[in-house]
Amino acid sequence: MKGTEREVKASEREVKGKLLSKMHHVSSLSLPIHSFFISLLFLIPVFLFSSCVDEDEYPDTPEGNMEALWRIIDEHYCFLDYKKEAYGLDWNEVHQRYKTRVDAAMTKGQLFEVLAQMLSELRDGHVNLSAAHDYARYWSWFENYPTNLSDSLLRRYMGTNYRMAGGIDYLVLDDNVGYMRYESFTDAIGDGNLDEVMLHLMLCRGLIIDLRGNGGGNLTNAEKMAARFVNKPTLVGYYQHKTGPGHSEFSTKEERILEPASGVRWQKPVVVLTNRHVYSAANEFVMYMKELPNVTIVGDRTGGGSGMPFNSSLPNGWSVRFSAVPMYDAHGQSCEFGIEPDYHVTLTDEDFARGRDTIIEFARELLK
Repeated sequence: MKGTEREVKASEREVKGKLLSKMHHVSSLSLPIHSFFISLLFLIPVFLFSSCVDEDEYPDTPEGNMEALWRIIDEHYCFLDYKKEAYGLDWNEVHQRYKTRVDAAMTKGQLFEVLAQMLSELRDGHVNLSAAHDYARYWSWFENYPTNLSDSLLRRYMGTNYRMAGGIDYLVLDDNVGYMRYESFTDAIGDGNLDEVMLHLMLCRGLIIDLRGNGGGNLTNAEKMAARFVNKPTLVGYYQHKTGPGHSEFSTKEERILEPASGVRWQKPVVVLTNRHVYSAANEFVMYMKELPNVTIVGDRTGGGSGMPFNSSLPNGWSVRFSAVPMYDAHGQSCEFGIEPDYHVTLTDEDFARGRDTIIEFARELLK
């Protein structure tokens, strides 16, 4: 690139950084979570503009697409410094190692495989490469661990007469403990649904919320659900946004406040069940609930996924999704690699053979 072009690029980055910085100052007040997402909507156009690949700079060749992908991650992925500290990730070293595996004679399938492997170095389930012929994903955050969940056992506990409200299945267990299963936050839940669920279970001595296998979805659903368990505005975490292309160029941490729901709210003890497949929006829900005094987390460490994902594209039209906005718990710590339960409990073979779900039974004992 010629010197004048470099100067223009640098100037553009500086202007974009200033725009993001100004937006940061506008939104620097403590925000309810819904306001947090409204503020992100204003950031998205600027962010996407700054993350587009300059096709004049990177040609549609195997080498050009590899360089474009590496640069998108280098300038916009939000966990490079964190993952360097956590497990020694060196993104520059990754660049040197993978560029030697790319050449002009590669097929699109071969190129896709190499780029997918490069992205897997990030160990992030929110990072995906999409093409017409394949979808690259990193699922080791749950595939390498016990599921701690059995559909046959759940059917034994729930029977056939359980109730369904939006994305929630629920019933009263025979020891007067309420049981609620939310399999995916992609399934919408309304305020009216939640009122009916809470009213039906209100005479129970405690509540089990089974999130095992919930891989995330719409964070609004997670917020709406969590709002039923707080009686006052509650600090549940922080977020940042990128202010420039450098790995450490972020705004200051801004508060995320969970506002109590206006409908029926739960006041009794709660146990949330988790496994490694609890990810993204479900991981955030566990993060909210862990801050509440009457809530206990039981099961396995969650899978993580605490970055808000965004999308960009390569010169050949392939789409890349990546974590762009880091989010933290109420103590300012990243939950990207999951949240530890209050009690580690594993589904045992002995209990399975007896038709017992070890994790549900442990929760029932806590609620006695």
